[in-house]
Amino acid sequence: MQRQQGFTLIELVMVIVILGILASFAVPRFADITVDARVSTVRGLEGSIRSAAALAKATAIVQSKAANESISMEGASVAMASFYPTDAATGGITNALADTSGFTVASSGGTLFFTKNGATTPSNCAATYDQQVIGGTAPSISSVTTGC
Repeated sequence: MQRQQGFTLIELVMVIVILGILASFAVPRFADITVDARVSTVRGLEGSIRSAAALAKATAIVQSKAANESISMEGASVAMASFYPTDAATGGITNALADTSGFTVASSGGTLFFTKNGATTPSNCAATYDQQVIGGTAPSISSVTTGC
């Protein structure tokens, strides 16, 4: 009497077919995860911008700096105006953040746009920073994630 060693070709083909069917249900779910990841990244950067602006203001006040005097945060010079980081493309809030990898930073009309790289509609997948210079009002910080 001879015993079977291993699987037959038909058994292996059936396993591959079953795995293919299961994968066809799983792939669309993973595709949605990338959009969720980009949305979370943009919202995370929005929170980081809020924290960096508040920390810069607190640092300026603790160090008794003038309202428009630059401060140093982790070795980087941060340009300030009315006790908040400026919205200049370089030297202001971008230096306070220190790391904007995964985003393209652009300035338009006095507002900084941190656009998520790889977004479906980049202009609708971004965090924004708009410094309000009038009387030390807190900057306007928001995000749009409809195009992520």
